[in-house]
Amino acid sequence: MMQEMEPPSWEPALDGGTLQSYRDVVVGGTFDRLHNAHKILLSACCLLAENRLLVGVSDKDLLENKMLKELIQPYGQRVEKLCEFLVDVKPSLHYDIVPLVDPCGPSVTDPDLECIVVSEETRKGGVTVNKKRLENGLSELAVHEIQLVKDPGRGVNEEGKISSSSIRQRLLGTLLQPPQKDPARPSRPYVIGLTGGSGSGKSSIAKHLECLGAFVIDVDKLGHEAYAPGGPSYNWVVEEFGEDTLNEDGTINRKVLGAKVFGNQEQLKRLTDIVWPEIAKMTQKQLDEAAGLGKAVCVLDAAVLLEAGWTSMVHEVWVAIVPEQEALRRIVARDGLSEEAARSRLQSQPNNSQRMRQSHVVLCTLWEPEITRKQVEKAWALLQQRISQD
Repeated sequence: MMQEMEPPSWEPALDGGTLQSYRDVVVGGTFDRLHNAHKILLSACCLLAENRLLVGVSDKDLLENKMLKELIQPYGQRVEKLCEFLVDVKPSLHYDIVPLVDPCGPSVTDPDLECIVVSEETRKGGVTVNKKRLENGLSELAVHEIQLVKDPGRGVNEEGKISSSSIRQRLLGTLLQPPQKDPARPSRPYVIGLTGGSGSGKSSIAKHLECLGAFVIDVDKLGHEAYAPGGPSYNWVVEEFGEDTLNEDGTINRKVLGAKVFGNQEQLKRLTDIVWPEIAKMTQKQLDEAAGLGKAVCVLDAAVLLEAGWTSMVHEVWVAIVPEQEALRRIVARDGLSEEAARSRLQSQPNNSQRMRQSHVVLCTLWEPEITRKQVEKAWALLQQRISQD
């Protein structure tokens, strides 16, 4: 069995000696939101390479376990910024930029490569690459290691080094895309549509916003009222789905009704076509009342805001997210469901990436409640600036 290899250390000569270079050099990474640590790494690569730099850019499955993966820039955008920087540094090099969908990529199959550049974090990856190259009958690569760059401006809960994940964390609570202005929509109250999947922590964010002065409308609660006896949807639902959906006290049994529509898109559409327009009317009525009371900011706390098409009622969409595994854990603990049932619930809803494509502000409740509170306060303060400018 092959013993664990330590990558050879390499230090530039400081006494006027010649810096060793290599014809073909390889490096890999996510290269999200190209920052100074990336630029140091890539500059070293350019210095070492004489002819070609092969750059593997992480994509698809390699992004799954990244912190706040939904905020990672699209592959094409990352490659564009990478190319711009590399050509500026050393236009004479040939740059070969490829998607990286497994940890080693072409570094273990390309016979022309001579050197791999790694960071302190990825030095084990360099060892793995050389093992696989030997297994493939190729020569080992020289391993050049770059030290991590400390981040003097790191915040609470962020990494000590300059990193893309810390930069993504700093995007939480900020405006990621400008809201489209609709002249037909009243400017006051300014309406935030707050949404998020099961277990996302949406309700806790709504409470924080209420404490900061927002007028919160619980649209999910209005949905329950729409189904209640005497509610605007009650008779229609019973007529459409049968009296076997009723409890002994005459209320609609949501579990029985849910079983009839779950997994059946046609039945589900019949139900939502009845209920969603009525909920929208109830919501608009509360918005009108808030306007009459002089409320400056209203928050629509609505799980199905996007699916129901209620974005026409709001100025901005804010979304609460957590990784799927954390959402599963919360649903199982909160609702007593099996993991399979919890996963089925999540899969029936839009995922984080789908929600974020239609959102202006993203908030994440993965960490301690204090971290969430600070995110919300940041988002609120930036919102006040936008409103005052308008």
